[in-house]
Parts: sequence; C-alpha cells; structure tokens
Amino acid sequence: MKAIIFAAGLGTRLKPLTDTMPKALVPLAGKSLLQWQVEQLRAAGITDIIVNVHHFPDMIIEAIRANNGWGCNISISDEREQLLDTGGGLKKALSPFTSHLSPLLACNVDILSNIDIKALVEQYERTGVSQLVVSERETQRYLLFDEQDVLRGWTNIATGEVKPSAISHQPSEFRKLAFSGMQILSPEVLDRLDEMKEDKFSLIDFYVRLCENNHQSPITNPQLVLKAYIPQNYQMMDVGKINQIEEAALFAEKIQKNS
Repeated sequence: MKAIIFAAGLGTRLKPLTDTMPKALVPLAGKSLLQWQVEQLRAAGITDIIVNVHHFPDMIIEAIRANNGWGCNISISDEREQLLDTGGGLKKALSPFTSHLSPLLACNVDILSNIDIKALVEQYERTGVSQLVVSERETQRYLLFDEQDVLRGWTNIATGEVKPSAISHQPSEFRKLAFSGMQILSPEVLDRLDEMKEDKFSLIDFYVRLCENNHQSPITNPQLVLKAYIPQNYQMMDVGKINQIEEAALFAEKIQKNS
C-alpha cells in the first residue's frame, strides 16, 4: 500500500517558526513532524510514500535526501506553483498514474496520534471499503454517518451548514463524528477524483460529492462507500499552534514509548 503525507500547508498558525521553515520540518523532541509521520508509516510496513510540498519545498526535499527518506522510498508531488488543498493535492499526486490499482493511505503531517495503522490497514483489507479515521471528540465540523457507519454528509454546527443539500432537513438522524485527517481510500474512490474539475479542493469537498452521487442513485458498488473507522483508545493532537509545541513533543514521545 502507498501513502501520501500532506505537507504542503503554509503553517500560518505556527509562525514565527514557519517564517523560516516549512511546517513539515518543525522539530518535536529531536525529530521533525515529517519524520514522526514517516517513521509511524514505516513501522506499519508502509514504505512507499508521496509527500506534497509548497512552502519552502526545497528544504523538505533536502531533508528527505539527507536522511535517505528515513528508510522509505519517498517521492515528491510539487505544488510550489499553486497550493491545492488536500483533495487537489491528492489528485495532482496521482495524476502520473492512468489507473489506481491499489488503495492509498492519506494523512496530514501535523496530526500526531497513537493509531495502530496496521489495524486500520487490516480493516480495509477485510472489507475492501474506504476507511475514514474518526472519533467522538468535540469540534465544530463533523462528518455524518448512518446506522451502518456509511458517510452521508458533513455539517458545521456553528453555522448550521449541512452538505449535501439532500440531507439538510435531517442532520439529526445521523451520527456526528470528528474527522482525524487520516484515511484509506479504495482504487474505485481514487478513480472518482477525476470527476472534480477544480484544481484546488479539499478531500471533504470530494467526500460530499461522493455522498451526493450515492444519494441520487442506489449504491451498486460497495467500493465507493466511505465508512467510519474509530480506533480503540484513540488519542490525537493537531499541532496547529506555536504554544502547543512543547506539549506536542511530550505527546510524540509518549506515543513512541507506548508503541
């Protein structure tokens, strides 16, 4: 299985560190955010990795080269001309391939967690169905799942917005779960990325489009379903603010110690 690490973001919430380095290279306990992610994937047996870059791209490329990819085969998807968000970034990263014959794990460089990636991969391999890693943590934006844990939409509880519009009158019928930024997508779902005509879009936009299509017609292909995956004893941290760096370093060390 391949993986992509989304590392192209500007990291504006981590200023002033990101005035002189990319978010992916922000250090935590002697390792960069990128190294923590790569090593977690490698420990799960995933060594074929794509990293997308935009902000200080050459620094990321050099760090990968200087460390021999931390034991992994890392290729670069270059977005220095335009930052494409997660969906657009994934679409560009996969564009050299005419078809997608294998699933892909996608994750954000700035989200640390204690997830058992091997267990996530095993769940995908048992079912052949795309898995979205979610939790019951409190937030403002949630994914909406039905009683079979199938994704049906998205909501922002602060604004009351619900997508797709077909379910806007019944959001309370669905289970609200918070997205973690990690997922495994089936080849069939990856093939649908080409239906997104925009260059820049988020994976959530893409998922809402799939939900809209699935709502309009019966789901005849289970590989186009997106299901909730809730890890056991899940802990995660979004390294999004400069005042969280010390706490994030302790969290990363705790994960490593307990793995």
